[in-house]
Amino acid sequence: MKTRKVPMRKCVASQEMFPKKELIRVVRTPDGEVQIDPTGKQSGRGAYLRAEADYVEMAKKRKALERALKMKVNDELYDELHAFIAKGKLNG
Repeated sequence: MKTRKVPMRKCVASQEMFPKKELIRVVRTPDGEVQIDPTGKQSGRGAYLRAEADYVEMAKKRKALERALKMKVNDELYDELHAFIAKGKLNG
C-alpha cells in the first residue's frame, strides 16, 4: 500500500519546515485585511506560523508576518493568535 505524502510548509518565524496540520495560516485578503484562516483555503496571500506561543512571539519580534504578508500587522492579530492556540483550534 502506498504511503501518503504529508504536505509540508515553512514557518515564517523560524524558517523551519513542518507538517501543514501543525501550522496556522494567516492570510492577507484581497480587501487588505489580515486574519487567521482556520480552513487554510481562504483566498489571498498566506503565511504559515507554528501553532505554539513561542513561535507567535518570535514572529512578532522579527516582524516575520509583516514581511511575509507585505503589510503592517496589528498587535491585536498576535493576541488573536495566542487565543486561537489556547483553544486548540487547528485545521484539520
